Amino acid sequence: MTITLILVALAFVALGFSVRLTKGRALTAEVLENPTDHIRAVDLEAFQNLVDPGEEEYLRVNLPPAQFRRIQRERLRAAVEYVSCAAQNAAILLRLADAGRRSPDPATAEAAEKLVNNAIRLRLYAIQAIPRLYLGMILPGARISPVRIAESYEQMTRLVVLLGCLQYPTRGVSAAL
Repeated sequence: MTITLILVALAFVALGFSVRLTKGRALTAEVLENPTDHIRAVDLEAFQNLVDPGEEEYLRVNLPPAQFRRIQRERLRAAVEYVSCAAQNAAILLRLADAGRRSPDPATAEAAEKLVNNAIRLRLYAIQAIPRLYLGMILPGARISPVRIAESYEQMTRLVVLLGCLQYPTRGVSAAL
């Protein structure tokens, strides 16, 4: 009975996060006019360290169980914050790139199209990763691996740089990422 209640509660939490990430926050005109003011930096190396199975195993072996669980929860909370920032950045870049798809320059339109696809993919990965990270907080022994988030974010960053090189007005966005 208790397990059923826990699973139902987890399902509602996952549904809530999915709806929140899917809808995204309303992007006002100000956000789209000054995206660098709203994009939050994401340290991919730190994120990868937080979700690295080898690092988790090292902590599991070298810490007492209670301390490992406490530290693992903190690490996963930080990972959730990184994923949330990456998803919000992707929403902003999605709107910027959407305008770039209509560019008369074929190279700019193609790079913008790739950025749109990558931003959508990153947001979908975030929808999958956040409930897993929360599950990892509840069950510290559960294996989670949101590595695709880091890979997708890196690719999205490269596409923003490419758009900047193509003279598309990304307004310093690549530096903010």
